[in-house]
Amino acid sequence: MTRLNKYLADHGVGSRRECDKLIADGAVTVNGKVAALGMSVSESDHVALNGKRVGDKQKLCYILLHKPKGYVTTVKDDLGRKTVMDLVHVNARLYPVGRLDYDTEGLLILTNDGALANRLTHPRNEVDKTYIARISGILTESERLALERGVVIDGTKTAPATVRILSGDSHRTRCEVKIHEGRNHQVKKMFQAVGKEVEFLKRVAVGELRLGGLKRGEYRFLTEKETEYLKNL
Repeated sequence: MTRLNKYLADHGVGSRRECDKLIADGAVTVNGKVAALGMSVSESDHVALNGKRVGDKQKLCYILLHKPKGYVTTVKDDLGRKTVMDLVHVNARLYPVGRLDYDTEGLLILTNDGALANRLTHPRNEVDKTYIARISGILTESERLALERGVVIDGTKTAPATVRILSGDSHRTRCEVKIHEGRNHQVKKMFQAVGKEVEFLKRVAVGELRLGGLKRGEYRFLTEKETEYLKNL
């Protein structure tokens, strides 16, 4: 027997969290009855989403995309904006792992492996994400240390981070920022908390998996070694 959210994720419906929401919304039935959160199913059960039976397990697919600015990190957008799915052309129903803001670029993983998506995004796993940020003005040493120790955003203090100044002048500073949380607009809000505005933001690594020389809008399949690395984070 398999937990229903894992069953749905394994069949390419979405991440476990997304599948839990579908179950809670009453969109999933098992053997003709509305499913409940936490229930388990087997391959012999008739599992349906919005009345359509969930098909066979999909072949798992793992893609690394260099997301450009001007794309939203979602499968569909109600406002008609371009999504990251417009950039990836494969025969698989993929979902982005986590989010990058509309005006943020960089490394984004897309997969139909719901278990991996859950592992990479769950706060308890503390997966490092590394960004390059260009901010307006000079970042002082006291401000850098404050960011590393944690600053209050949205009423809660951020976890310790690593902030390294790469270059700068009197007009702007270029920094490398490493965090393991995934709060909404976190890097931008961290700098706002010390009075700085982010002019440019790019994610360059998830754990030890790096963007490398991939150009904006390009993507590649992860190697087996890279996939195993992510599964073991």
